[in-house]
Amino acid sequence: MDTQTILILLLIGLAAGLLGGIVGVGGGIIIVPALVYFLGFNQHTAQGTSLGLIMLPVGILGFLQYYNSCAKAGTPINFYVIGIIAIAFVIGSFFGSKIALSVSQDVLKKCFAALLIIVAIKMLFFDKAIAEKTNQNLVAKKQN
Repeated sequence: MDTQTILILLLIGLAAGLLGGIVGVGGGIIIVPALVYFLGFNQHTAQGTSLGLIMLPVGILGFLQYYNSCAKAGTPINFYVIGIIAIAFVIGSFFGSKIALSVSQDVLKKCFAALLIIVAIKMLFFDKAIAEKTNQNLVAKKQN
């Protein structure tokens, strides 16, 4: 795994932890789209990786389903990726919760709503273009 990929994984974990601490969202809202758009993971592998982060006790059964399915499909879930994101997630959630506690409830509600709207709009209207660009970049990297 190259340095750029490790830095992206750390940023994903940190962003998920910060936002999780600030607005109380599950990491999947950040981690799954980030793994798909920035690292070219397929949806199932990204979701399985996200579940691996919250594996105990909440996600263990869901994670095992994705783990088995992805392994059979030839896109196994990478435990190294889970470990890197988890470390940054813990750090991010610590600082995110500190920020959240210093902001009023009304501001937190508005931040949460804005985040959900932004993610929904991105998924509804920009998903295909981003996925195509990511796939083109991956093909170009493999050819080099």
